[in-house]
Amino acid sequence: MAGANDKTRFLREGLFAKYVVSLVGLVVFVLAVNGAMETWISYRATRTSLTDGLEDKAQGAARRIEQSISELERQISWVTRASQDTLEKRRADYASLLHQVSVVNQLFQLNGEGREVLRVSRQSTTTGSNADLSRDMRFTDTVARGVSYAPAWFADRTPLMSISVAHSGFNAGVTVAEIDLSFLSDFLSDAQVGKAAFAYVVDPRGRVLATSSKGPEIGKDLSKLPQVAAAIAPGREPDTSGTDFNGHAVMSAASTVPKLGWSVLFEQPTTQALMPIRDQLVRIALLIGVGLMVAILAGTLLARRMIIPITALRDGAHKLGEGDFSHRIDVHTSDELEDLAGQFNRMADQIQETYSNLETKVEERTRDLAQSIHELKVLEEVGRAVASSLDLNAVLPTIAARAIEITRADAVLIYGYDAEARRFNLVEANGIGKSAEGAHVTIDEGENILSDSAGSGEPIALADLDDATEQPLRDAAVNAGFHSVLVVPLVDQQGTLGSLVVLRRASGAFAPSIIGLMRTFANQAVLAMRNARLFTEVDHKSHALETANETVRAQADKLREQTEQLKDWNKSLEARVKTQLGEIERIRKLERFLAPQVAQLIASSDSPEGLLTSQRREVTVVFCDLRGFTAFTEATEPEEAMNVLREYHAALGKLIFKYEGTLDKYAGDGVMILFNAPIQFEDHIQRAVKMAVEMRDTIGPLTERWRNRGHSLGFGIGIALGYATLGQVGFEQRLEYAAIGSVTNLASRLCGEAKPNQIVVSRRVYGMVEPWVEARALDDLQLKGFNHPVLAMEILNWREEMANVVDAAAARRRG
Repeated sequence: MAGANDKTRFLREGLFAKYVVSLVGLVVFVLAVNGAMETWISYRATRTSLTDGLEDKAQGAARRIEQSISELERQISWVTRASQDTLEKRRADYASLLHQVSVVNQLFQLNGEGREVLRVSRQSTTTGSNADLSRDMRFTDTVARGVSYAPAWFADRTPLMSISVAHSGFNAGVTVAEIDLSFLSDFLSDAQVGKAAFAYVVDPRGRVLATSSKGPEIGKDLSKLPQVAAAIAPGREPDTSGTDFNGHAVMSAASTVPKLGWSVLFEQPTTQALMPIRDQLVRIALLIGVGLMVAILAGTLLARRMIIPITALRDGAHKLGEGDFSHRIDVHTSDELEDLAGQFNRMADQIQETYSNLETKVEERTRDLAQSIHELKVLEEVGRAVASSLDLNAVLPTIAARAIEITRADAVLIYGYDAEARRFNLVEANGIGKSAEGAHVTIDEGENILSDSAGSGEPIALADLDDATEQPLRDAAVNAGFHSVLVVPLVDQQGTLGSLVVLRRASGAFAPSIIGLMRTFANQAVLAMRNARLFTEVDHKSHALETANETVRAQADKLREQTEQLKDWNKSLEARVKTQLGEIERIRKLERFLAPQVAQLIASSDSPEGLLTSQRREVTVVFCDLRGFTAFTEATEPEEAMNVLREYHAALGKLIFKYEGTLDKYAGDGVMILFNAPIQFEDHIQRAVKMAVEMRDTIGPLTERWRNRGHSLGFGIGIALGYATLGQVGFEQRLEYAAIGSVTNLASRLCGEAKPNQIVVSRRVYGMVEPWVEARALDDLQLKGFNHPVLAMEILNWREEMANVVDAAAARRRG
């Protein structure tokens, strides 16, 4: 019963099932991959063929529609002849066109002003309605382009459009024809579209203008369909797939009627288009089913031929596992299974032979295991000693004693290496004298077994010291009655720490296990020595750290003292900053009515109030304004007037600051500048005149730009020299520095007499700057507020070269 269950399990879960499943899976995989590739290739070819066919039909229909519209345009243009110069002739032409072209519903004529003068339909004729269509796109676009096509519209689900053609001649008018677009469906007949496909025409907004028998309703908005949205979107490639008006998947092709912006779409349901692919998938499924059945049958037959030998192998292995080493497996298949059965039989022979010697080997292994346990205990004791103490005097004796015990040697020596003296010093000995007089106590680095072992990092064993060369350790060992030696170096990654020496009185080689065990003892000794050295170094560093801590505390006290000093410096700095802020505030108040350099001078003066107190002084006054500014402001928008004033003041301000004048006041376009107050200059008259010349040259291009913008403005300047009373005027919140005297009135009156781009100065001013300027005399001026005529001059140019000569001569006189 158990055998039957095993066989059933073998068939269901064992090699039989895996073999059959693998063969079946391979056949199915190959057939499936082949079918998938053929299906994909057929799908791509079918889809490309159908899409190309639909695209050809769509392009053909679009061309025929465009040709028919062009033919309508040609027929409509026939009634726009210039020879038809009367309404009656035009009406006769319109009636003839309606009779010849059935798709034209009505025509109406617009005169050159866009008013309707004639409307003719098949039912009625209307003249002189005079309806204003001058803003209608059918009139405006036609006048601009000669021919225009109005967007389609619907009347009782009938698509309509209008074609407008301009009459020949200047301002001759326009003929507008209303077209019934129902004829477009003739281009989408079943013979042209096909039995399975359908087609329709949409305008730029996605509304259906014409359709085939299976297509959507006329007037329906299809702009939400993906293929329609792609077709009417400018610059976008048409989609080859989408959904129809019923929500079913379709294959689509679109073509555009460029003249009208319409799109012609031909579509076929995807289920019908891919019917050949479905048939091919059914054939592939049938082929896979047949292949699956053949693979199962073949796999079953092949797998069954493997059951008998495999079952025999399994039963034989089971008996060997139960201890029946006399059982032999009998398989004759002439293949790898027969070789495997032979190997099982040979293995049974070897096991049977080995089993007889097993007890002897177990006893030997037991003794070895006891020895290994003893060695582990010794190593554990040594490890505890190393871990429990940092004192070498307590650890090294334990290592030496346990090394003698475990190796059954007669003596053990432990040497420490002094790197500065370059020699090995005996630090621990067990089984041999440790007297200071012995030659083995101190061994210098050089030609000896300790140096050789430390240099190579490997243990060195000598089976007979009598054959070795003479050296301190060899001589001491032979004299003490020892005949074999094992030297194990005490080294780590940081360098050499010493050597571990094992001595035996009997000659003979050291077993590899002993050498390996001594390596472990050496590692324990290295760990003990390194820990002791680290403890010493840590102790030294602890003392050094304590000293550094004292130094840090002293520096911290010094830092606190410096912090207190820094607080005092901060208080002093705050007072200085407060003083500086007061000075800055004074300068800012002065800059409200003085040039920056003047304000800085007053602020830096020890007694600035004295510079601004009332006093009488000779000053030069410059007054300038714009000619025609009052009329300009009355006829111009306030924003434009402000823009002109900003440009004007910006140009003057730079020159006033350049020549260090004091801006007294400005009101609109009028500006008054003082020189020699409150700061005195020896050349204040020359500064004023030179600034006026540069102002005229600067404002001149500005007036040209203003003239280009339609503003007729000129620029005049007046300059006078005389005494005036100077000082502050105003109230606490608003102070100004002003000049009072007739010299200011004179400068204003001279400015009023100046023509555009003219500089008028008093004769006294001219007399002070005569060497530096070119001027011409003016007629005596009768000025308001002055009892006598005023002598005046016009400044033409500033002679720079003459100014340089005069300045040089004045400098020589001063020298």
